Amino acid sequence: MERRVRDRGAPAREVERARIVLLAADGVPGQQIAEMVGCAEGTVVTWRARYAERGLAGLADLPRPGKPSPLPEALRDRVLQLTLTEPPTSLGATHWSSRLLADALAAEGTPISHATIARIWHRFGVQPWRAQTFKFSTDPELEGKIRDVVGLYLHPPERAVVLCVDEKPQIQALERTAPPLPVRPGRPEAASFDYVRHGTTTLFAALEVATGKVTEACTERHRHQEFLAFLRQVARAYPRRQLHVVVDNLSTHKHPAVRAWLARHPRMTLHFTPTSGSWLNLVEAFFSIITRQALRRGSFPTVADLIAAIERFIDAWNDRCRPFTWTKDPDTVIAKATDPGHRKASTTSVTEH
Repeated sequence: MERRVRDRGAPAREVERARIVLLAADGVPGQQIAEMVGCAEGTVVTWRARYAERGLAGLADLPRPGKPSPLPEALRDRVLQLTLTEPPTSLGATHWSSRLLADALAAEGTPISHATIARIWHRFGVQPWRAQTFKFSTDPELEGKIRDVVGLYLHPPERAVVLCVDEKPQIQALERTAPPLPVRPGRPEAASFDYVRHGTTTLFAALEVATGKVTEACTERHRHQEFLAFLRQVARAYPRRQLHVVVDNLSTHKHPAVRAWLARHPRMTLHFTPTSGSWLNLVEAFFSIITRQALRRGSFPTVADLIAAIERFIDAWNDRCRPFTWTKDPDTVIAKATDPGHRKASTTSVTEH
């Protein structure tokens, strides 16, 4: 149900029912659930009762009276069976479309319209045109590193600061060739397709887990020298405090010069995320936000303008910042990260408050 609530493609009615049940499980009163979800209190009572009675099956729509479907069950099953297999190589396609599948069934002597196939797909939630990506870590210390990093989020050491540090390299200063067209009713903002590149910058950021505050620096390159200079900047920002810093496995983070500096400054300890597990680093959530809210739709005639926009956004962010809250325990994260059948193993379990 939690995955259903997070799924942007899920039908609104399914998301609403899942939210009702999850909030009820947290002990939220029915009237408050109705206000939070945006439905009538009677709706909350109905779906709580249906779930208590039948579990997940109770959240499905009940069969409605009416004319039975003229589509034979055998044909429906054949459509679903073919959909879940790869098309023959002679078609040159990686997945079925409704028209390709209709042609294939017609060749078998079973005529069916592509619109009927589309209705079957919609009914059973089959979407062959969609694809997602996933990545499983091969780190031999996967479990230990997950417990180390997630443990810092859930149970930070007393009188210590937990920071998530990473760099966002090669941010391009792109200048659109025409001014953007503003938002209008029924039309989103529009930007010109072409642009001129004016150089790049690298953003180093340290996210304080307890508050959401960000310490930043923009540099021309992202070598170990720049990383070490940023660690010194972070150390100055938090004087006389024990610092636990979460970083990924980039080679510059493990450079001998970095290790030597850390040996001379024992109050700063690096904690490494697993290989292919940088999604455990909470600063990645901040990078996603700054990309969407300050960079992707901007037009920057110089690198200096780009850096000024980054610094302006981070200054405003620090004025209103709130922490990201990690919501999953290590065992849950490990189960998702090691199960080959789980397609969302690299989903960060974090909420912004």
